[in-house]
Amino acid sequence: MSGLFLKKYIILAVLAGASLALYLVDYFVLGNSRDIVSSFIGNLAFLPIYVIFITLIVEQIVQEQERQAVIRKLNMVIGVFFSEVGNRLLKELSAYVVACAELKHHLLVNGTWKDGEFAKALDYLRGTDIKVSCAGCDKNQLKGFLIERRSFLVGLLENQNLMEHDQFTDLLWAVFHLVEELEARPFFDDLPQSDIEHLNGDIRRVFGHLSREWLLYMQHLKVDYPYLFSLAVRLNPMIDNPDPLVY
Repeated sequence: MSGLFLKKYIILAVLAGASLALYLVDYFVLGNSRDIVSSFIGNLAFLPIYVIFITLIVEQIVQEQERQAVIRKLNMVIGVFFSEVGNRLLKELSAYVVACAELKHHLLVNGTWKDGEFAKALDYLRGTDIKVSCAGCDKNQLKGFLIERRSFLVGLLENQNLMEHDQFTDLLWAVFHLVEELEARPFFDDLPQSDIEHLNGDIRRVFGHLSREWLLYMQHLKVDYPYLFSLAVRLNPMIDNPDPLVY
């Protein structure tokens, strides 16, 4: 630490010496000490403004770097979520969607997609009233999968970086609520229609959040991690029979 302070003092001494040398050159060339003193005082008067200006710029740069670091960490967390839970959950829940073929058509992301295609797909999800029906679907399988991943989801909520992403936090809360609703029912036979509609609403909420976050994550991969995007396209959960092989 003492070596670091010594280097700082050396730098300060060099700068002060350079400033003094320049003033001496000015004095010997022009020979007018009054103008030099006047110039020095004028520069000194502006010094606080220079400090404020430089401080604001440095602070803005530091804040932007910190924000970018948080975004990178957050995208890593989101990537782990989709790898461990999100992709399979999206595929599982797509079976509950009425007219699923049309939905899948709009979410068949491929390597040629640009920002315009992603924007159209997001507009479709936001503007479409997706119908969900849990009748005839294996709710026990969905229940078992989500209960198995509960500890992983709890760990995600403990990540402070998620506080920077309200939409993803809403997705996690929606998934947790669905887990609790499914776990609260020991069986799913002979449920009243009102309860079926309640479950449909919970599933629709999760699917809405999940599909939008998945599209945004895919867009992020395409821009920042093309090699991960290539595999994600081949394993797209909206494909009936995804194939990881490259042909």
